[in-house]
Amino acid sequence: MLNSIFETVLSLQQLLLCSIVSIIIGFLQALLYMYRNTYSKTFVTTLVILPLMVQIVIMMVNGNLGTGVAVLGAFGLVRFRSVPGSAKEMSAIFFAMTIGLATGMGYLAFAFLITLMIGILSLSMEWLNFANENTKEKLLKITVPENIDYTQHFDEIFQQYTQQYELLKVKTVHMGSLFELQYRILLKHNNQEKALLDALRTRNGNLTILCMKNSSIREEL
Repeated sequence: MLNSIFETVLSLQQLLLCSIVSIIIGFLQALLYMYRNTYSKTFVTTLVILPLMVQIVIMMVNGNLGTGVAVLGAFGLVRFRSVPGSAKEMSAIFFAMTIGLATGMGYLAFAFLITLMIGILSLSMEWLNFANENTKEKLLKITVPENIDYTQHFDEIFQQYTQQYELLKVKTVHMGSLFELQYRILLKHNNQEKALLDALRTRNGNLTILCMKNSSIREEL
């Protein structure tokens, strides 16, 4: 059932069949990625086209070791010259490449099977809310003047509004005239974010304060 359809020389019919399967599964994968995810048109289009591209490359290699090594190096250059993406985006890219590898070798039933398995697994984790992020955990960036001793300057406020807080990084900005402090905080209550920011503004001279989801930094590969 899961054997390759290539028994002799690759024919035009086999090439067309593998290409159609790659495109169909590419569309299915793109629809799966679009479900409950933010996405761009260019990235979704890439997910549709990538299985077909990888399939064609694998067919061109056709057991040639030297060509295979060259193709592997080309894929490595594309990866390291691209903008770093999130873990979910990288998983989608590898998924598309896996489909292309399977169809390029003629394992069409296997390609459909792994698409079904990965699709069911992904949807199940979404429906079960598996490993949902803690919405109370935030990444906080505070800009302060250089004449402020920031080591304990905000402790009183953090003790009032947060369960935990940790100073992660300090850097100078604006030619050293300002400090940018980066904290990881865990709020006591989600509805206290504005009150926390208002309290911090009174201590940092109303300079820039940025509060964001902590996962937006950690999920990058």
